[in-house]
Amino acid sequence: MANTKSAKKAARQTVRRTEVNKSRRSQMRTYVRKVEEALESGDQAAAAAALKAAEPIMMRAVQKGVAHKNTASRKVSRLAKRVKALAS
Repeated sequence: MANTKSAKKAARQTVRRTEVNKSRRSQMRTYVRKVEEALESGDQAAAAAALKAAEPIMMRAVQKGVAHKNTASRKVSRLAKRVKALAS
């Protein structure tokens, strides 16, 4: 248990930040899943629209420190590649 006043405050902040980060991570995963579901259905227009919505969510998660930049970029790149392949 935290002993000092500052340690108690830090513990409270950690709990708050953890909730926010969980929410952001969950939102990111949901948007990625929507893209993957659109890809599985074979709907190129829906997949492109889902990717367009997912990319800013993923990059915002990077800015907020929830995900690593290279990880998000890699995921966006791979999804974009699959969407492009679906078009042809």
